[in-house]
Amino acid sequence: MKQVQQSYRHGTLEVAEVPVPMPGDGEVLVRSTVSLISAGTERQLMQLAKSSLVAKAAARPDLVRRVIRTARREGVMETARKVLARLDTPIPLGYSLVGEVVAVGRRVEGLAPGDRVACAGAGLANHAEYNCVPKNLVVRVPDRVADEDASFVTLGAIALQGVRLAVPTLGEWVVVMGLGLIGLVTVQILKAAGCRVIGLDPNAARAALARDLGADVAVTDGLERAVAAATGGFGADAVIVTASTPSSAPVNLAAEVSRLKGRIVVVGMVGLSIDREPFYRRELELKLSMSYGPGRGDPAYEAGGHDYPQAYVRWTEQRNMAAFLGLVEEGRVTPAALVTHRFPIAGAEAAYALLDGDEPYLAILITYPDAGAAAPIRRDLALRPKPAGERLAVAFVGLGNYARSVLLPKVKADPGVDLAAVVTRTGLAAGHAAAGLGFRHAATDAEAAFGADIDVVFVATRHDSHADLAARALAAGKHVFCEKPLALDHAGLDRVAAAAAATPALLAIGFNRRFAPLMAEVKASLSGRPGPKVMLYRVNAGKLPADSWIGREEGGGRVLGEVCHFVDTLTFLAGSLPVEVQAVAATGVRDAVSVLLRFADGSTGTIVYSPVGDASAPKEYLEVMADGVVARLDDFTRLTLHVDGRTRTVKGRQDKGQAGLVAAFLKAVRTGGPAPIPFDEIEAVSRATIAIEEALRHG
Repeated sequence: MKQVQQSYRHGTLEVAEVPVPMPGDGEVLVRSTVSLISAGTERQLMQLAKSSLVAKAAARPDLVRRVIRTARREGVMETARKVLARLDTPIPLGYSLVGEVVAVGRRVEGLAPGDRVACAGAGLANHAEYNCVPKNLVVRVPDRVADEDASFVTLGAIALQGVRLAVPTLGEWVVVMGLGLIGLVTVQILKAAGCRVIGLDPNAARAALARDLGADVAVTDGLERAVAAATGGFGADAVIVTASTPSSAPVNLAAEVSRLKGRIVVVGMVGLSIDREPFYRRELELKLSMSYGPGRGDPAYEAGGHDYPQAYVRWTEQRNMAAFLGLVEEGRVTPAALVTHRFPIAGAEAAYALLDGDEPYLAILITYPDAGAAAPIRRDLALRPKPAGERLAVAFVGLGNYARSVLLPKVKADPGVDLAAVVTRTGLAAGHAAAGLGFRHAATDAEAAFGADIDVVFVATRHDSHADLAARALAAGKHVFCEKPLALDHAGLDRVAAAAAATPALLAIGFNRRFAPLMAEVKASLSGRPGPKVMLYRVNAGKLPADSWIGREEGGGRVLGEVCHFVDTLTFLAGSLPVEVQAVAATGVRDAVSVLLRFADGSTGTIVYSPVGDASAPKEYLEVMADGVVARLDDFTRLTLHVDGRTRTVKGRQDKGQAGLVAAFLKAVRTGGPAPIPFDEIEAVSRATIAIEEALRHG
């Protein structure tokens, strides 16, 4: 299928050929008929993509702060690899469309193939022939609403939410500052609510269009005079700022034209350096609108499909979308009056060229072939032929930041590997990975990784799918490298264990620390020492970003996703399997846990994992005591060994063993040797980690 993509690193835009996505649980696969280019929002995104790295950093200081924290914790080189991998990932454009339901995932009710729907969501309702959209961002289109009108659903919801926050009442004077698409829709919604409207835009044509659409007054300048004349000097009851400018002038002008105790709502992206005096003197109320409405940016609502009870949250973003379409159906809002250009998806590059040109434009629509001429649903695209010679055919299922920046380079370093296929959730990511990273096939269906021509499968998806994918790959006779954790519960682990027992194929898991060179030195120092070992592993993990998927259901949390690493390391050093777990969590501090492990040989291990602490301190500290030995490892860069009265220090570049693990796995596959980590250890570590989670929940 065709999809518009843009390089965030270089700013180049193209219509790419990518595989059709697979709908997940709670998602709807929609064949697009019309999508809307939001000129203001998408033009800003394009300009940011084309800007220098310095300009990108200035535009997103929040991300810069996150990068700095990561660099302090993980090192400059590792952070640079992650940042460059993220910049190299293309971004989808678009966030408002109408189309026909092709398929629905599990947990989707009330929608069926053939339904006509409108969809919203940046990165979801894209300019693409097919899109997978979460159910809470999809609404049915009334029969009397044309496709082109329905394609405005996202802008309509944004405008409607701004109006709701202004709380207009019948007969009030409301100013709309900025008469672009959202501003002009806002004018119509306010008129439908019985308000009297004053519009402002420096573009005379847009001011005239606002009057045609119902504005009582629309001016290009002199707003204070216009408001005073219309309201008899009383001032505007409410002002909705829909302009887009880095200047703070619109907000401060809004204060000047407001009445005593007036209301100001900011919908557009404007500066917010406020002149205190007019706000104080008039005791004004200032609100910022949350885009489409309640639910926006909430992963539980948007991705998880958990709706808010209507009695408590009357107008969610989905209900705003439906309400907007209702206004269109009644003829109170006429989006068609705003359309100036139409382009087929194949000519989308010309549509975006308008945004940087001199030709006047307003609403630009992207159109798609009808059902009979639509591209077939292909979820596996072959891009290049198989190379000559005997090589291990490797498939990646999932290619997130870690897989792209850490695992894949280690795999590519092996000259005997053929990158056969990459499978990702979105066709855009799969197509880019295949084209730019050397894979022969791009796919969105994991079955493409289990075909007869694949030897090895790397599972690098989000954690909740690891067990299913690993078990399916093993059942298909593939050697499997699964990023940790192997499973989030005992049932998933049982399934993988059964699949592993039924095949000669090898299974490896991303417990890489036991393959670190300095960890091998620690292990060697313990060789031949009688009696149990006493071990302490302290992890200065840092705070998890509030929006991280690791903390959600799909990630399973940091205990299952990260603490498993340290359980494995202590198991490796003990040379014995864990048999008992105790765990407590700090009161009121999420993910701050202390874990005590007892091993079959009598050894003990303590893990102190904390998200609180200072990032300037080393992330990981390990201390092991055995008969005549004390070993201290600081962040995989400095090892101090006290052995039989002598002290030795070993320093080195930080190496946590990723390269060693991948190399050992590929060698074992090639030679038929044993797996790098015996399965009984993988299973014991996985069950012990699940037991930590259970101990924290149940005491």
